[in-house]
Amino acid sequence: MRARLRWVHLILGGALLMPYWLVGTVVVGPLLGSGNMFSNSLAVQFGAYGVALPIAAATALFPLARPVSVAVAKALCGVPAELFAEGPARSRAARLRTSGWFTLHVGIGALISGATLALPPFAVSLIVVPFFPSLRDWLEMPHYPAWQLALFPFAGIAMLIALAACAAAAGALLARQAQVLLGHTPADRLAAAERRATELAERNRLARELHDSVGHALSAVTLQAGAARRVLDSDPDFVREALAAIEETTRRTVGELDSVLGLLRQDDDHTTQLGGPALDTLDGMLARSGVPVSLIADGDLAAVPAPVSREAYRIVQEGLSNALRHAGAPPVSLWIALRGEELEITMENPLPGRAPAVRPGGGRGVRGIAERATLLGGHAQAGPEGALWRLSARLPLAGRR
Repeated sequence: MRARLRWVHLILGGALLMPYWLVGTVVVGPLLGSGNMFSNSLAVQFGAYGVALPIAAATALFPLARPVSVAVAKALCGVPAELFAEGPARSRAARLRTSGWFTLHVGIGALISGATLALPPFAVSLIVVPFFPSLRDWLEMPHYPAWQLALFPFAGIAMLIALAACAAAAGALLARQAQVLLGHTPADRLAAAERRATELAERNRLARELHDSVGHALSAVTLQAGAARRVLDSDPDFVREALAAIEETTRRTVGELDSVLGLLRQDDDHTTQLGGPALDTLDGMLARSGVPVSLIADGDLAAVPAPVSREAYRIVQEGLSNALRHAGAPPVSLWIALRGEELEITMENPLPGRAPAVRPGGGRGVRGIAERATLLGGHAQAGPEGALWRLSARLPLAGRR
C-alpha cells in the first residue's frame, strides 16, 4: 500500500512539472529548429525537461510552497507527521530546502510518470505478440526465429518488474529526503524551542499565582478557623471576627482564582498580562492574614510600576504564608522601601521552637519567590539567620516584563 501511494506521489510530481515543461518546449523548440512544441524529438523533450527544472526550483522558493509540499508528502510518503516542519518557510535555508525537495519531486516524478505511460503498453505487447501472428503483421515486425519470440514475454515481464522496482526505489528516496528537506531547520527548531519556553514560562507564572493566592488563603483560613474553634464558647466576639476574616479571605481568593483560570482558557494568547492585587491593597491583606504584622513603608509605594507592584504583593503574601505554615502565626516585621531604582522587601519572623513540618516535595513557596524576583531582573533569598527567619528581595522598578 505504501509503495502504491509513493508511486501516486511520483506521478503527481510528473503532473506538476507539465506546465514548466511546456514553457521549456517553447524555449528549446526554436533553438533546436523544431516548430512543433509537441515534437517527438528526444532532444527537444529532454531539453525542455532541463529548462523546466530550474523554473520549478525558482517557484518553490515562495514561503507557501512548504506547507503545500508537506501536506502532500504527509499523505503519500508514509513519513511520520512529526518529522515535518509546520508553516511557511521563513528562513533562507528553509526556502532552499523546500525548493530542493520540489525540484527532486517533480524531476524524478516526471521520469517515473513518463516510464509509467510508455513502458506498460510496450511490455504488454512483447508479452502477447508471440501468440498472435496477426499482431506481428499489424505492427510490421520483422521475422524472428521461434526461439527469439519465446523470449519476448520474459523481456516484457522484466520491464514491468524493473518499472515497479524503479518506482519503489524512487519513492523510498523521496521519503528519505522528505525528512531532510521538509523537516525542521535549525531556525525552525530554535523558533519551536522559543515557543515552548514562552508557554512553559507562562504556565509557571500562572502556577505561581495559584500557589501563592490559594496557598496563603488556605493557611490564613486554617489558622483563623483553628483559633475560633478553641475559643468558641469563651469568646464569641473573637469567633465572629475570625469568621468575618475567613469570609473576606475566601471571597478575595475566589476572585483571584477566577481571574487566573480565565487566563488559562485563553489558549491563543500566552502573553496576556496578569491582573490581581498590588501593593495598594497590601493593608487589607495584612489585616486579615492571621499574622500580627508590623509594617514600615519608606517611599511612595503607589508609584511602583504595576508589574513590580503585583510581584511584590505576591512575595509578601508568600512570606506570610510561610510564617503561618511553619512558625504558627508569629509576629512578623515587614519593611518595604524604595531605594533609587529598586524596591526592597525585608520580612523577619521568629523561628519556631520545634522543627517545622516538611511537606512531601519540600514545597514551592521560596522557589516561587526567587523565580518572581529573577523574572523582574532582581533577586531574592530566604533562610534562617540566628533565631529569625529572614526573607529579602530586591526588585528593579524597570522590570523585564
